[in-house]
Amino acid sequence: MSIAKGEAKKLIDRLPNHATWDDIMYELYLKKKLAVALKAADEGHVISRNEVKTSLLSL
Repeated sequence: MSIAKGEAKKLIDRLPNHATWDDIMYELYLKKKLAVALKAADEGHVISRNEVKTSLLSL
């Protein structure tokens, strides 16, 4: 079994019995987005809060 499939099964098992398809899809989406964001942070592909603030104020 792949790591992703195992993690998906664990995630689904943690949801309440009344979880809907939308609940499941949201949790899977959120897990994927967080994994991508953490990988980007680990690789240094992020900008600081001050850089964002300066960029937005210069518009």
